[in-house]
Amino acid sequence: MGLRLKFNIVLALVFAAGMAVSAYVSHELLQRNAKHEVLSNAGLMMEAALAVRGYTVKQVKPLIEYQLAEKFLPQSVPAYAAAETFNALRTKYPDFSYKEALLNPTNPRNKAVEWENDIVNSFRNTGMTDEVSGERDTPVGRMLYIARPIQIKDAACLACHSVPSAAPASMIKLYGESNGFGWKHQEIVGAQVVSVPMTLPIKNANKAFVTFMGSLAAIFVVTFIVLNIMMSVMIIRPIRRMSKSADKISQGDFNVPEFGKGSDEVAALGTSFNRMRRSLQKALKLIEK
Repeated sequence: MGLRLKFNIVLALVFAAGMAVSAYVSHELLQRNAKHEVLSNAGLMMEAALAVRGYTVKQVKPLIEYQLAEKFLPQSVPAYAAAETFNALRTKYPDFSYKEALLNPTNPRNKAVEWENDIVNSFRNTGMTDEVSGERDTPVGRMLYIARPIQIKDAACLACHSVPSAAPASMIKLYGESNGFGWKHQEIVGAQVVSVPMTLPIKNANKAFVTFMGSLAAIFVVTFIVLNIMMSVMIIRPIRRMSKSADKISQGDFNVPEFGKGSDEVAALGTSFNRMRRSLQKALKLIEK
C-alpha cells in the first residue's frame, strides 16, 4: 500500500467522521433556527393584527359609529378587521393562519375549537398574559402556533358584550342575542392564535442543510485535490527520485545529480542522502586502491 493511498484513506476517514458530526450538529441547529424564524414571522403577523385592531378602535369605529343604529357594520369590530387583513395577507403567506378564538363569540366564525379552548382556559386559569407557543398534531400533520390572550381591558367593549339590552339593535338583528354577552372587565375571553404547519420550518431547514452539506463536501473535494497535489510535489516525487537514485548507486552508478538544499524535512533527508552517497563513493575508491 503506497504512501499516497494510506494518506488518502486516513483523510477520507477523518472527513467522514467530520461530516457525520457536522451533519448532526448542523441539522439540529438549522431545525431549531428555522422553527425560531417561523415563530418570529408569526409573532410579527400577530403584532400586525394588534396594530389593525388598535387602528380600527381609534380611527375607523368613531367615523362610522353613527351608522350602527341603523345597520351593523362588521368592519367596525377590531377582531373582524384583523381577521380580514390577515386573510388578505395570506395571499402572499398561505401557510400562516390567524384566528381570534373566543369562548363565547358574537360571530360564530370566531368560536374556539377544542384545542383553542384548552389554550384560552389555560390563560384564564393561570391569569397569564404573556405569549405562548407550542406544537400540536392535526390530521394534516404537526402545526406550530403562538397565542396571546384576549383580555377586556377597555370597558367600552362591554357596551356590545355585557347584556343584549345594552348592545346596538342592529348587531342584535344580525347576530341575535344568544352569543357574545356576559363579558366582564379584565376578563380573558379568548386568544389570538397564529398557526403554521411544521412542514414550513422543516422545508426551510432541509434546504439550508443540503446547501451547507453540499458546500462542505465541495470544500473537502477541493482540499483533497490540493493536498494530493502538494503531497505529490513536496513528498512523493522527491522520495521517488531518492529511491531511483539509491537503486542506481546500489548498482555502482554514481552519475546521479545531488538533491538540492532546503529547510524542510524532505530537504534534510536529501542532504543526508547526498552525504551518504559521497561517503559511499569515497569508501569504494579506497577499496579499489
